[in-house]
Amino acid sequence: MTVSDAVPENQKGGALVELALALPILVLVLFGLLEFGYLMYAKGVIANASREGARYGVVLSSPRRTRAEVEARVREYLHKSGFNDPVDITFPNFPNPPEDVSGAPLTVRVEYEYRFVVLPNFVQSITGPLTLTAETVMHLE
Repeated sequence: MTVSDAVPENQKGGALVELALALPILVLVLFGLLEFGYLMYAKGVIANASREGARYGVVLSSPRRTRAEVEARVREYLHKSGFNDPVDITFPNFPNPPEDVSGAPLTVRVEYEYRFVVLPNFVQSITGPLTLTAETVMHLE
């Protein structure tokens, strides 16, 4: 007696129907996990880039670093991390001139429009574009 002999005729193919119903849900969950992982990676990278730029800008140097130098440092960090897409780097309170304001806060804000990697057309049609923002505030030495 084989396994196929033990299953009645009217129940053959039931596993195939169950698989056909469950597989799309499993694939969607798998792709969702992958996309969430990519999203968290991108958020971590822009947060670290913001922190790197702020730290670079507040460390005492003579002459103090300019806005362009801090921005170049942030872009370099992002480029080394594989982010070649355009990012928006702003300095809401960059001291002007930077030489005479020791102790003043320096804010570096990085905004990145996240592009979905897995099923991009499907997800973006539901959510629209997603902008990730990271902001770091440090005080000048």
